[in-house]
Amino acid sequence: QVQLVESGGGLVQAGGSLRLSCAASGHIFSIWVMAWYRQAPGKQRELVASVTSGGTTNYADSVKDRFTIRADNAKKTMTLQMSSLKPEDTGVYFCGANYGGYWGQGTQVTVSS
Repeated sequence: QVQLVESGGGLVQAGGSLRLSCAASGHIFSIWVMAWYRQAPGKQRELVASVTSGGTTNYADSVKDRFTIRADNAKKTMTLQMSSLKPEDTGVYFCGANYGGYWGQGTQVTVSS
């Protein structure tokens, strides 16, 4: 089993920045990809960014050039640096591993206009 714990959400004005963190524990050797997802009210959960154990990153078009995902492969910790935030970035952000194999509890990000 793998446990994921997010931190770093909050309220920020449009144009501001936030940094989310995710820490994995348990059978971390089984993790081969970590990712951030978000779910806005009334919408489906969507993939925001991912990073493989080999360091390959992928971003949703809506966050490219604004968000940066990083991971410490040995410790299985992950961060998401979010800049130039927009109200449409509002939602609950979830840390995930192995594309839905494991989930964190989520952290709220609210961007005010």
